[in-house]
This record gives sequence, C-alpha cells and structure tokens, in this order.
Amino acid sequence: MNRTTRSTCPYCGVGCGVLIDSVHDDQGERITGVRGDPDHPANAGRLCTKGSTLHLTATPLVRQHQRLLQPAWRTDRRAPFEPLGWETVQQQLADRLLAVRAQHGPDAIGFYISGQLLTEDYHAFNKLARGLIGTNNIDSNSRLCMSAAVVGYKQTLGADAPPACYDDLDQADCLFLAGTNTAWAHPVLFRRIEAARQARPGVKIIVVDPRRTETAEFADLHLALRPGTDVALFQGMLHACIWEGWIDRAFIDQHTEGFDALKALVRVMTPSESARLTGLKEAQVLEAAQWFARSPATLSLYCMGLNQSSSGAAKNTALIHLHLATHQIGRPGAGPFSLTGQPNAMGGRETGGMATLLPGHRDPMVAAHRDEVAALWGSDPLPDRPGKTAVEMFEAAARGEIKALWMACTNPAQSMPDQALVRAALARCELVILQEAFQGTATAGYADVLLPAATWAEKEGTVTNSERRISRVRAALAPAGESRADWEIVRDVARRMEARLRPQRPSLFAWEQPQALWEEHRAATRGRDLDITGLSYPMLEAAPRQWPWPEGADQAQARLYEDRRFAHPDGRARFVSRPFVMPMDRQDARFPLALSTGRMRDQWHGMSRSGTVARLFAHDGSPALGLHPADIERRRLVDGDLVRVQSRRGELIVPLRADAGLPPQTAWLPMHWGQEFLGGQGQAGVNALTQPAFCPDARQPELKFAAISVSAVDLPWRVVGAAWVEPGAGAALRSQLRALMDQAAYASCLPAAGAGPQEGWLLDMALAERPSDAVVQALARALGLTGAGVLRYADGRRGRSRMLRLEGEGQEARLQALLRVGTGQEARWLDALWRDRVPVAPFSRRLLAPEADQPAPPASPQVCNCFDVREDAIKACLARQPAGSPTERLAALQATLRCGTSCGSCLPTLRRWVQSTEDVT
Repeated sequence: MNRTTRSTCPYCGVGCGVLIDSVHDDQGERITGVRGDPDHPANAGRLCTKGSTLHLTATPLVRQHQRLLQPAWRTDRRAPFEPLGWETVQQQLADRLLAVRAQHGPDAIGFYISGQLLTEDYHAFNKLARGLIGTNNIDSNSRLCMSAAVVGYKQTLGADAPPACYDDLDQADCLFLAGTNTAWAHPVLFRRIEAARQARPGVKIIVVDPRRTETAEFADLHLALRPGTDVALFQGMLHACIWEGWIDRAFIDQHTEGFDALKALVRVMTPSESARLTGLKEAQVLEAAQWFARSPATLSLYCMGLNQSSSGAAKNTALIHLHLATHQIGRPGAGPFSLTGQPNAMGGRETGGMATLLPGHRDPMVAAHRDEVAALWGSDPLPDRPGKTAVEMFEAAARGEIKALWMACTNPAQSMPDQALVRAALARCELVILQEAFQGTATAGYADVLLPAATWAEKEGTVTNSERRISRVRAALAPAGESRADWEIVRDVARRMEARLRPQRPSLFAWEQPQALWEEHRAATRGRDLDITGLSYPMLEAAPRQWPWPEGADQAQARLYEDRRFAHPDGRARFVSRPFVMPMDRQDARFPLALSTGRMRDQWHGMSRSGTVARLFAHDGSPALGLHPADIERRRLVDGDLVRVQSRRGELIVPLRADAGLPPQTAWLPMHWGQEFLGGQGQAGVNALTQPAFCPDARQPELKFAAISVSAVDLPWRVVGAAWVEPGAGAALRSQLRALMDQAAYASCLPAAGAGPQEGWLLDMALAERPSDAVVQALARALGLTGAGVLRYADGRRGRSRMLRLEGEGQEARLQALLRVGTGQEARWLDALWRDRVPVAPFSRRLLAPEADQPAPPASPQVCNCFDVREDAIKACLARQPAGSPTERLAALQATLRCGTSCGSCLPTLRRWVQSTEDVT
C-alpha cells in the first residue's frame, strides 16, 4: 500500500512542509521519497538540498545500521554499553536521579535539550525539571542559536515575538540582511527573496557580513565590516538618520521611551567614526542609512552573525532601534525579523524550555509567574533559584556542582564552545544520560546511559517556525527498533520518580497522546502575547496556524504592532542604550586572525543526520580553513597545506583553502566539523578553538569570533585508506576507521557518494613519522585489503606502500579499496580514481608504479546536488553560449543541464557565473 503523509522538515527554522511518500507491504514499511508540500505557506512546495534528501536519512539501511535501536547502560565508561530493557533502564534512571537529588539537592541535576525537539517534548522535559525535580537547570542548544534575539525583542518591544512574517518579503522595498548567509542557511527563504527581486527589480538589498558570501553576491550594497563591529555600524547609521532628519519624531514621542538617552550615546558615533571602527567607507554607512530609513518599507533579516556574540543582545537592540526610530515596524514589508536556526527553537521559547524562561513567555524569577505555572501544572511551588544556562551548566559540571546531566537531541561534545571545558565537565559528571536517535556522536563517548529516541518521520507533535507558524509533525513509520518518542521517555521515568516524591497524588505526567501535552501548553498561553487558546488540534490538522490566536479570534495576527501598541505594560517600545564594545577575544601579535564559524550549504549542525547522506558531502566534502590569499602568502603557506590553528583555548590541524571572499586577517571554518569527521591525537574539532565568553544579557556564547594563529605544520607522512562496501556495511567500516583517527596528528574520515548502492568511506591521516606497521595492518584489515586478490607495491627502504583491490573484470574493473602510505601527496590521484569509480584499465601500469605521476586532473567540484552537475560542465556550457543577458544565459544553462531547476540551492552560484564571460573561460 502506498501512502503520503504530510509533515514538516526537521532542519532549519523556515518550517517547510513536506510530503512523505511511503510503502507499507509484506516486506515492511519504508519511505520512498519526499516532496515539498505545495499547500504549506512557508515553502509552497520548495525544498532545499537537505530537505529534498530527507528520505535518504530514513532508509531501511540507515534505520537498521546508523540509529540507536535499544536502551543501553554501562557502569564503567571504558567498557562497552550493555543493552537493557526499557523497564529496567527507566527504574534505574529514576533511582539514580532520586539518589543524586537526595544527596546533593535538585540543582545537582541539569537538563540540556534541543531546538530540534517537538513542542510536546519540550513541555515534558520542562515539567520534569521544574515541576517534579525542582530545578531551573534546564537549557537548550537554542542558547547557542537564538537567545540574543529573544532578549533583543524583550528589551525593546516587550515580548519575544517576531513582528514580521514571510509575506513581508514580497512587500519590502529594502531588505537589510545582517549576519546571515540566507542563501545557504535558509535557502527556501532566499528563493522567495530572489522571486521578490524579480517581481520588483527596484527592491534594494543590503547585506552586512565580513565575508563575500553567496548572499552578499546578490546585494546592491555589501557592507563587509570588521567582525564584531555591528553595533558601531548600526549606531553610525542611527546617527546619520538623526542628523539628516530621517527619523519619525512623532512616532518616537508617542510610542517609545528612552530615545533621548540613546541619541546622546550615538552622538559620538558619527558615520566617519563608524567607518573607522567597522573598516567601511563613510559613504557606505550613509548610503545604508538612507536606504534603510527612506525606503517605503524596510525589512531586516538577521541570524547568527548578530546572535552568537558577547554583544549579542546589544547588536539585536541596535538594529531594532533603527526600525523604531524610522518607524519601519508594524506595517507591511517592514520590521525586524530574526531567522530561527532550528526547526523548533521558537517552540522551545514558547514552552519555557530554557533556564531564563517559563511557559507562555513567563520569567522564572517573577514569583507571580512561578505561581501561575505551578497552578496550571498542579505541582509544588516552582524553584526560585536562577537556573544555569548552557555554558554555565557545563562550567558547574566541571566544578563538580552538577552531578547528573540529561541531554536530548543534541551533541555538546561537538557543538559547545571551549571543548576542553565541556569534555572535562562530562568526564566529571557521575551520571551522563544521552537521549539520541543516531549512533556515533562525540557525546556518546562520555555517556553512561543511551536512550534511543524516535526522530523525523517517526514522531507526532508540533513545531513553530520563524514567522510564529505552528505546523504538525506526523509519523510515516513506526519508530526504528525500540526507540520511543522523546516525551514518552521522559514521562515513563518521571512517573517512577513521582511515585516516591508525590505518593498518592495525581500524576503530573498523565499523558497518553501528544495532543494532551499540547493542550497543557496551550493553557499556559492564555492571556499572554502568544495566546493560542483559540486553536485546537483539529485546526492544526487542517492547516498550519500562526500565533497569536486567542479564544474567540477567527484568524491569526500575521503582523504584530500594527496598532502601534507594544508588549511592554505601558504599550511603549524601549530604546536601550548600550555602548559599542569590541569582542571579548582580542587579536594581537600572538593571535592575529579573527576566526568565524558557520554553515555549509548542504550540511546541518554536527551532521549526525545529514552526515548519513553521502551525496550531501559532494558540494564541499572535506574540512578546510579558509584564509584570504594575501594572508596565506604572507605566512609562506600554500593552498592545500595542513596547518596548525591555535586559539587561547585549544588547537587543531586542518587543511588550508584560499578564499578571496574573506577579508584579510579573517579566517573561516564551518561549524560542522567535530571529531566525528575531523580528528587526530587529542583533537576535538572546530569548537576546540571557540570561546565560552557570552553576552551578559542573553548568555549566548561568542561562537562567531575567536582570535587565532595559523602556522605551518610538518607532517610529511600520509596514510590514506578507502573502500566501497556492500549496503549496510558502511556503518561498521566507519566505526573501524574512526577508531584509528587518534593514531595520527591529523585525520579526516568522510563518506563518498557512489553511483550505485554501495557505501564508501575514506580515511586520510597525516603523521610526523613513518606510520607503524600495526597501524597500517589495522587499516588494511578494516578495508578488507588482506588475503588473496590484493595488488601490492612496497618500498621497505623508503617506507612507501600501496595496496589495491579491484572489482569487476577487464575494461570495467574499478578500484574497490585502496591503501597508500608515503610522503607528501604521492599517488593522490588514486583517491579520485576510487571516489569517481573510474575504470582503471587505462591506468593499469601506473597503479603500482614507484613514481606514479598524476595521469589526469582531479574531478571538478559538484555545484548542483540534485542532478550532480559539476563546475566544469557548467562553465563549458556557458562558454558555448552566444552572448546574451544574464537571464537568457541562465535560462539556457538550466535548459541544457537542468542545474538550478529543482531545489535551487545552486542558483546563487549560477547567477554569479552568468554575469560575465570572464568567469567561464
């Protein structure tokens, strides 16, 4: 039987609707494909590369071999996990948590959860932590994502409520994108921006970003400011607006407070001073201010570039000040619009799933708010002690104050800053519980208990996207193995705990379906700014709905503050005077470069889900540190070299990549590369370098700025092993290869996308000295390069060797596995021969030749993931075209190669290339 299930994408905060096609027959149930939902208002059928490959994260092979399938426990972290039944695990967990609480108090327990959980899951965790255990130590990885946006909205507008909606993209006359590479981080929204520009060519687009990103390429004005100087830019723009009379003084006087104090503060931030601090030209600051203020409607879009900062709240409020001062808010096409990073970070904020929040946008430090929630829940009084936020929680665990950590749907041993601290905290905890769907995350190595959680296509509940739209998440399959919904896992442990803590009293966790949790959450919103008491589960079944939707309303309020009454008690917005300060980490002679981190186009967070899809590595498949070519030359380095990157907290070794889109003295490393894919002796991935310093108001760490040094490293010996294996064997091969990564100073372990069903993995290792025979033999065994049928070359004197295994016969023979040992990049061309499944007959004499030169150039990079169209094919096609407009050239390219006609993620690159024939010759 074929079935189509409507659900929601589990990646970014755009909140795209998806249609899941599945088959249920005698062979079982399986997903056969995924499509964008044309009826969902967030995406109208569009999907990005990640969304369009979601079905590949839920294949029978992935569900069988790459998922956690049963609960497991170990009493010694040096020992393997032993599977246990759910009943046993639940009782043991309840007993251990109760023992910690009794001996050390409720604040010795901490919960670190995730913006990828459903609203119902958040509600369950919050009620367990605060309503039963009695601790405010519950925070979310949204602390790393959106907490500065939350504080910015609350300080200025009075509530954590994004005032704009996606329809404003079609009505804005000026789009101001700050600290967001929307083309890669929120691709479906960027498709809408492209469509708006095409429909209204006069729309002005300003992009604020140190890097020349795909988004910046699309801008009319790119403000490539120095990292961390956003407040200086926004205050300089505000100064210009005041000086030139571009503010709305009547609106300011009637609907705001605090403007005169801010005016006095920005008096010294002249456009020339702003230009000096930001590295921009004064004319650019003035032009940006004029476009922002004088356009009929200005919509700002912003994300991690503003939020992940020790001045995150100040950056957010400084941008919102521009909207308030120029009255660019509360009307179509105008307003400050924070783009959410995770699929349900908004739902987490609504349910109070963070240490600084309570359900319904309440404050845990306000007694009346605590009393309201306790009354709704029927619980004992809620704790009045401040809870630990993300960084504070791990700091407390490292000091020994937090004894038990329960983590769900997140991987802090990859994603948190200052990995040395995080790992020391996990090692010191007496009880580490990891509730996770996928195997092999870095955090699992520190866990005592593994709880297998259901995931996308297996869960029922709701999520809220960036425009306050609540969508249903629906299950197309039963949970894999013994995995269970996150809220169910919480409920069953909580019931055992409350039997001891609340004997003979009604259960706080009497839920049998997710609808019951959602209805409790709905009750907590009554009378609040996010009131959804007018909504019901049947209404959400029919269509996604925005909040607020109070009881008695017949529709949502899509755009907030149109009545000019803000959410502060007096109805007036606030200007918040915060001076510009530099980032906490300082560049100096020892650490002269500014490192920033962020997303790749086709990957997601720590890649525990997206990393199961080999084709998502094709666009940018290996870790590399980006540096401006001048910085590389100045250090006498070479593009492709391995380099040592050091900060004040840690170091790692990584390949170097020249990037002219970076400003000088700036470095770039994607956020995704943790020890699961990038490693070596003692290395902990990109966040070994980042810093835990956080915004004093938002407690959000400064992941976007770390002072670093980059230097040459002498690792002459290279060991590279790769193999294609039968479907289902890839997970085991990956585990064996990862186990060898610590044998080298540098290592990467990456999947390869094959044309057929086979799975491929490649391990690349660099060492200072010749690798031991034990390491080479262990790698040969893992790759199946033992016994008969292996082609071998060895030079014992120089320590070089090569092992190859072919599959197929004659002219169709291809490399199935390879292992090469040598110095430098000897025979590196074999890697591409293996990866691209090229017949080896034309190269037969070179395969084992002692001095094997490269017989062909390496494969061209992939540009279009949907149709596997590579750079050389695109540029050759453009070179053959007669002269024409960029629009005509793009249309001809798409008609010929189909690139950019499906998800559209490659369109920004294609548009850049069709602009000039110089780019394609």
